[in-house]
Amino acid sequence: MELTDLKVFMAIMEEGSITRAAEKLDYVQSNITSRIRKLELELGTQLFHRTPKGVVPTEKGLVFHKYALDILQKVEEVISAVKEPDYPCGPLAIGIVETVASSGPFIHALSEFQSKYPEVALSLITGTSPQNYEKVLNRQLDGAFFTGEFDLSPLQVAYEFPEEVVLLTAAGKEFSTLADITNAAWVVFPKGCPLRVANEDWLHSEGVQSSNTIEISTLETMLNCVRAGIGHALLTKSAVAVDDDRVRAHPVPERYRFLTTRLVSRKEQFHNKAFTAFADCVRAAGI
Repeated sequence: MELTDLKVFMAIMEEGSITRAAEKLDYVQSNITSRIRKLELELGTQLFHRTPKGVVPTEKGLVFHKYALDILQKVEEVISAVKEPDYPCGPLAIGIVETVASSGPFIHALSEFQSKYPEVALSLITGTSPQNYEKVLNRQLDGAFFTGEFDLSPLQVAYEFPEEVVLLTAAGKEFSTLADITNAAWVVFPKGCPLRVANEDWLHSEGVQSSNTIEISTLETMLNCVRAGIGHALLTKSAVAVDDDRVRAHPVPERYRFLTTRLVSRKEQFHNKAFTAFADCVRAAGI
């Protein structure tokens, strides 16, 4: 039994005639007749009495009509419930890394998005790049920002941009070579962060053994540690306010100078209109 069979049955009930039902549905009459016969065989009962003036439902046909009507109404409810409107709305969960969340252009993009699409219930979930990557794949997030290199084959890249990496020290700390900070403490994000990986790789390549690390999870805490002279850090340049005179930015070797940050979603047949609108705002802000 198919939904089309139910629709054919309902048309015959409404028109009282197989001929008129065929005209209403734009079917050939033989198709309507064969569908009803097939339905009656499947149910093991006659649904209509044939008369010279048309058809009338049998007692079983009246019972079937009640259930067919309920089924078709439920189908319409399901379609209405799951069909996405033509405008962005509903929940949208975006994973974000600390370095992007604090940038001025992102805040501008966020303001524009909320102003244009008030019917979207946006949730921003802060995480590391590996966490964001996994959560997008596992459908815990609709999309996410992450920095560094990952397997992009199951993902759709909505936007990407290079970020310059700098070494941050307190304003009063001089720095010329790694020899000046051999015994320095380093303030780092949790394991998996590409900035932490670059930091460790850089020190290792220079033969500097630094076990004195302070792991923190928020950007502001990291910056406060650097400002206080507690330790140094590798950070993206955009994460540091231009007028912050309590820190000093130093260039790093070319190999570590740039990282790519991407905004991604899963590759799927149906695109989330809310995510597409969010990506448009991010792109327009020029993060």
